[in-house]
Amino acid sequence: MLKARSPARVAGLFCVNQLMPLLTTHQRALLLMIIAPTLWSIAGVLTRHLDEARGFEITFWRSFFSAVFVAGALMVQQGWRGATGTVRAVGGLGILSGMMWCVMFVSFMIALTKTTVANTLIMMSVSPLLTAFLAWLFLKQQIARRTWLAIIAAFFGILWMFINSISALGGQHLLGMLIAGAVPVAAAINLIAIKRAGHGVDLIPAVFLGSVFSAVLMLPFAWPLQSSLHDIGILAILGFFQLGLPCMLMVHAAKSLTAPEVSLLALLEVLLGPLWTWLGAGEVPARETLIGGAVVMAALVFNELAAMRSATVSNVRQTQ
Repeated sequence: MLKARSPARVAGLFCVNQLMPLLTTHQRALLLMIIAPTLWSIAGVLTRHLDEARGFEITFWRSFFSAVFVAGALMVQQGWRGATGTVRAVGGLGILSGMMWCVMFVSFMIALTKTTVANTLIMMSVSPLLTAFLAWLFLKQQIARRTWLAIIAAFFGILWMFINSISALGGQHLLGMLIAGAVPVAAAINLIAIKRAGHGVDLIPAVFLGSVFSAVLMLPFAWPLQSSLHDIGILAILGFFQLGLPCMLMVHAAKSLTAPEVSLLALLEVLLGPLWTWLGAGEVPARETLIGGAVVMAALVFNELAAMRSATVSNVRQTQ
């Protein structure tokens, strides 16, 4: 009997499969949580190359293709009966997680149509603070001092990145940022649901549910569909590789990382998103973006190096 593949290996996910056996569980999770936000970060630059699709229709198609990808991945892993059984077994936490994915999918894409990529992403930067607070409140999780310091440093780095753009906002941009503000709230709640489920419940099907919820919710507003084949091709890429795949990787990685760690590493999207739109769509980042981006990267590196040092010291003490 064939052994079910892990989410990290679905559909020949990455050549990192060759590297995985050489890494510890924490290092594998860390690698997946670097890949996931890197893929998330391409949303802005690809969206800027759409011809006709706008707002609700963008969200519908992206969510639709995400649902197709995740459903296909589950069937490759488990077969039709296994996949449907896994979806049915998600329980209340799975439904909650699916609803939060839906909020994130809808809010993020609509916000991108109302304001810049940079302004959308700054609203997401508060996610680590919210996640750390909820993890302490509901999971009784002790947050390491290094993680609090890294979260605070990253938050101020991102605030510095966009300080000029905030001061020059118009009404349209403010609306976009307000909509984007739903993303970090939903992301924090979602992470707590995933951690509460633990290893006992597979919440990757919740990504499928969130995609379905989002597509069904957006279809009446997107109708009649008017996207060109060019746009549908871009939206398929977004659904498969910018949404479905990285969200699956995040759920898998979250099993071996703390909620604040996952949320902090997800800030790579905030760092890389403006960079890709600069290189691929001509949205030139300000000097504050470059300086703040360096602070964010330093905070992420500091947190993980400190974690590695702490683990090494702990192992040495145990062997003595």
